[in-house]
Amino acid sequence: MSMQNPIIWVHGDCLSPRHPALAAYPGAPALFVWDEELLAALRVSLKRIVFMYECLLELPVTIRRGDVATEVLTFADERGADGIVTSDSPSPRFRRIRERLETALPVRVMPVEPFVRARQRLDLARFSRYWQAIQVEALSDSSDNAL
Repeated sequence: MSMQNPIIWVHGDCLSPRHPALAAYPGAPALFVWDEELLAALRVSLKRIVFMYECLLELPVTIRRGDVATEVLTFADERGADGIVTSDSPSPRFRRIRERLETALPVRVMPVEPFVRARQRLDLARFSRYWQAIQVEALSDSSDNAL
């Protein structure tokens, strides 16, 4: 999939300065969309929203809010993009949004190096349960878990 003028869709599952799409397409316009529906459904705390916003401030992204697929496609159209590049996510919601995007433009999903290589199935619904399961691996000096 050859894209000459892509945009980058940054989503909440990869707010890293080492975002694979940002690294692969330096200088490409990037967008993050606050997912209004998801924020309301999950009743995301203000503390988490502030944390995410602080992460976004370290990235070269435009920030919008609303329906993610609509905002990403509008952003792509405004820039004459010929495709969308993003990072992978295990989220079923991500898959549904990606499928909506693919009806209009090609989408390249780049793999993300995991934070840790967990030895068990992880519960991704709540950060506290996730952290409890991986904190030993995440804080170890093992080169297998190095960022």
